[in-house]
Amino acid sequence: MSDAKKAQTNAAEASEAKRPPERPMRPARHRFGKRAWFASVAGVLAFLGPGLISANAGNEAGSIATYASVGARYGYDLLWLMVLITVALILVQEMAARTGVVSGKGLAELIREHYGVRWSALAMLTVLLANLAITISEFLGIGVASELLGVPRYVAVPLAAALIWLILVRGSYRIAERIFIAFTVIFFAYPVAAILAHPHWGAIVHRTVLPHVHFTSQYVLLVGALVGATITPFMQLYLQSAVSERGVPPDELRRERFDVATGAIFANLIAAFAIIATAAALHEHGVTKVGSAADAAKALQPFAGRFAKELFAVGLLGSSLLAAAILPVTIAYVLTESFGMEKGIGHRFREAPAFVATITILISVSAAVALIPNLPVISFLVGIQDLNGVLLPITLFFLWRISSSRELMGRWRNGRLFSALTALIIVAVSALSLLLIVVAVGRVFGR
Repeated sequence: MSDAKKAQTNAAEASEAKRPPERPMRPARHRFGKRAWFASVAGVLAFLGPGLISANAGNEAGSIATYASVGARYGYDLLWLMVLITVALILVQEMAARTGVVSGKGLAELIREHYGVRWSALAMLTVLLANLAITISEFLGIGVASELLGVPRYVAVPLAAALIWLILVRGSYRIAERIFIAFTVIFFAYPVAAILAHPHWGAIVHRTVLPHVHFTSQYVLLVGALVGATITPFMQLYLQSAVSERGVPPDELRRERFDVATGAIFANLIAAFAIIATAAALHEHGVTKVGSAADAAKALQPFAGRFAKELFAVGLLGSSLLAAAILPVTIAYVLTESFGMEKGIGHRFREAPAFVATITILISVSAAVALIPNLPVISFLVGIQDLNGVLLPITLFFLWRISSSRELMGRWRNGRLFSALTALIIVAVSALSLLLIVVAVGRVFGR
């Protein structure tokens, strides 16, 4: 080594020796705590998508009205049913997601290919029949919630309609999915409202574990409405179409199953908290009848304080916004799949005219109806949920048969145990549907 090099090295070593010792580096979690937290949340949300969205879209304005009616009328007595419904919902949603991943097609499209246009049209009619009124009710829910929060419906409803249309027609699937997931965060308002209502937690646990059945026609109707509100036909149709549009490969099926299970559990916990909130604030104080979700929000105020009412209204707004977006796109999916037409969120009119026109007409008409002055209270929505319960077996039967097909699904078809459990669910829902029809007919003829 040359003398110049040695001198340079010695100078560097001397300088290093004089430098004060470095302070120990803080762990990354302290320096980047917020970043790490956001990264963790983003990592969890990356696994969530159609499963979370479809399950929570079922907690729309009519469903909230149903939960409020259940809580006000029977207190905590139907919480045991929510446990069974959650298990059933996970199985049904997993079946829809798996079929969408493996086939790359929506349920209505598969029904048309395997059973013909007539059966596909029947599936389409069940969705249209059950969900046209619900689509209108979501914009009614937006109007009611906005007024409870101090914003006139004549401002909130048109803004919501324009926002939803832009998301579905001018956005992309990825953008729409992220916005829909963001809507689900608002559902946390219901647990907070339930806590503010000071429920009897011991009674909640007791009624969740030990069923308490009432042998009345009203009880049967509310059981049917509860099933129809939590396992709604449009949820499976949207989920399968969304998964196929997302382009999820079969090797990511485990991820979709996580999404489905998480979404179903979260959605039904929210439903249970809505029941608990109204049971604690209304049933325990002698109020046993609720006409709508808005009535429930207003009725919470005297017993649970002003903020419980506001939180319930926020939850109603979030649920209505999510469902007001999901319902039109689901009907558009089913319509275009039934007749083999182009579809897809973010498509322009020239690319998918029927898909875009369906969404545009549904949003426009629903928003316009919601602005009609002195419109009656939305109490008929519980009846709509009963209708969903009656029509549910049709959707479940096609989904079960198609997902059991060896030719279509290959090694991903339903196993024997899974198929047997699903068949049991279909039989139980079908029996409940027949019972609902008998009760409804009996009421019509005054028996």
